Amino acid sequence: MSVLGGGLYALLTAEAKLARKAIGRTSGAPPDATGWYGRGRPGPALKVALLGDSSAAGYGVDLVTETPGAVLANGLAEHAERRVYLRAFCVVGAKSSELDGQIDRALPIEPDVAIILVGANDVTHKMLPSESVRHLSEGVRRLVDAGVEVIVGTCPDLGTVKPIAPPLKQVARAWSRRLAAAQTIAVINEGGRTVSLAAVLGAEFAAAPAMLFGPDQFHPSAKGYHALATVLLPSVLAALGLAPEDEAQPEPYRGEGLLPVAAAAVQAVQTPGTELDGTEVGGNRTGVRGLWVELRHRRRRPQAEAEGPQDSPEETGGAPVDEPVQA
Repeated sequence: MSVLGGGLYALLTAEAKLARKAIGRTSGAPPDATGWYGRGRPGPALKVALLGDSSAAGYGVDLVTETPGAVLANGLAEHAERRVYLRAFCVVGAKSSELDGQIDRALPIEPDVAIILVGANDVTHKMLPSESVRHLSEGVRRLVDAGVEVIVGTCPDLGTVKPIAPPLKQVARAWSRRLAAAQTIAVINEGGRTVSLAAVLGAEFAAAPAMLFGPDQFHPSAKGYHALATVLLPSVLAALGLAPEDEAQPEPYRGEGLLPVAAAAVQAVQTPGTELDGTEVGGNRTGVRGLWVELRHRRRRPQAEAEGPQDSPEETGGAPVDEPVQA
């Protein structure tokens, strides 16, 4: 058994080196999505803080309109019919342990909602899930205590990354799914909501890797980032109280309903695009089997017109609003 175990470890180590060589090292910086969106729409502006890693920053795209931040901000402005100020604090290569510094910079702008995408680098750097979750939990708590709505896109399924070969592929898939489930439970416990991002590196990517993966075969392409933002937008609208009236209650025929958080987290990992949010049953947040959550599969919103950010609120039309404090 020792010989077999040593052989497997050596194989996984060799495959990891080959995968890193195939993927290469990240270099350069993606376009900064920070700015004002929603030209001609009324204020006061909705303020959005975008936190996390390269999946939030949009590493690999050439145009700012292709970044997930710009897609989200344009969609939010369109469907909320409000101006939007988005500030990107995300950093390429960031791990959960680096969220604290990003939150330090985000809180001064007093965001209405914070969107966090983190976890993939924790897996690739072999950070213990317990450590990853602790940093994420503390970050969500800080934001919620400051009155910020929090949406966390959980760790994507890294088993779909093409340069990773079996059996490392199976290890990456199991590790990322385990982390995603643990992230879900921690975020719900702290008062945030989660969205499963397995859809972003799941069936859609497996079916069209050339279209939805970027040149390094690890980061998404522009179409992949658009898919990511499209999955997140309905939950951002819901967190801000802007969901359509026909989504006020869970729809059982669409697989929606109330579940204990642990069972819902496992289901969310297996079902891409699932949103989980804490709720009450009979006036209680907690039942015999733990926290209650509302499991939703929100309908995706129509695509908004792609616009780049404006530098000042005056450029978006209408009366100026107070410029957010620059951290």
